[in-house]
Amino acid sequence: MSEQVYKQREALAKLIERHSFQTGVNQTAIAPLFFIRHSQVTDRVYRVYKPSLCFIAQGLKEVWLAQERFEYGPADYLISSMDLPVTGQVIKASSDAPYLSFKLEFTQNQILEVLKDADIRIRAQEHTKRAMFIGPIEPSILNALLRLAQLLDCPEDIPFLAPIYTKEIVYRLLQGPYGAALAQIAMEESSTYRIREAIEQIIHHCDKPLRIEELAEIARMSISTFHRHFKQVTAMSPIQFQKQLRLQEARRLLLTESTDAADVAFRVGYESASQFSREYSRMFGFPPRQDIKHLREKYDQRVREEAPADRGIQSVL
Repeated sequence: MSEQVYKQREALAKLIERHSFQTGVNQTAIAPLFFIRHSQVTDRVYRVYKPSLCFIAQGLKEVWLAQERFEYGPADYLISSMDLPVTGQVIKASSDAPYLSFKLEFTQNQILEVLKDADIRIRAQEHTKRAMFIGPIEPSILNALLRLAQLLDCPEDIPFLAPIYTKEIVYRLLQGPYGAALAQIAMEESSTYRIREAIEQIIHHCDKPLRIEELAEIARMSISTFHRHFKQVTAMSPIQFQKQLRLQEARRLLLTESTDAADVAFRVGYESASQFSREYSRMFGFPPRQDIKHLREKYDQRVREEAPADRGIQSVL
């Protein structure tokens, strides 16, 4: 790590720590920007990553996309170019050196805008690549992240400058080694763009039966071609993708609402409560009732161990 990158990372770590008011995810005054702070190694966390850039200023994390493992730390950034159900775990953190990370969400339209405004010429590609990847952090990217974060100390500048700095970050990513892969999600002629449309259909209707023929038609592909490209992008089949979405939503409902497992199973699209319980146990390690009891105990323990603050149950999700 160069001295320049080291100093920028240290400055960003201090900003993140100063503006993180609770354990877990902290929404900042810049709408698409989030800071994450943990003072200890965490259990596995299940959630859907939106298209985003993640950079760890301090600590270490592993992310699982299906059976594929990504580990990254302060020398890297991670990109999720589509909505992806993942499992994440902070694997290096302490009270003296907490895990501190920066997450900036972006949209397909922002990528398209930068491609047009900067006249970046990237060809639409028929082949597809994984929608999650790790790259080495570059001083130009880290400098742009730092300047965006510094706006939190000058809130009056956020409305004007935050969109400009965000646009610069997207520009730097598109100019980098993974720029061509990232650009594909905004290019209508590409296979990646068409798979993204199918993914959106699954997400918006994840409680409905999966119709592969309909998804293949949305992606304008044959069924066999659609299956192949979908797995290349997401590391899982459409059915596995939908199952992860359903089970994550079921866990959220069980944790945040007064309801039982059978009702939740029906709400997320299962016809059989016993099948739901089996698949829930396989994913989370415990049957629904036992899992939620375990999560609540973990949350209560964390509240007791940490200094009082405005923390929510979402910190353990």
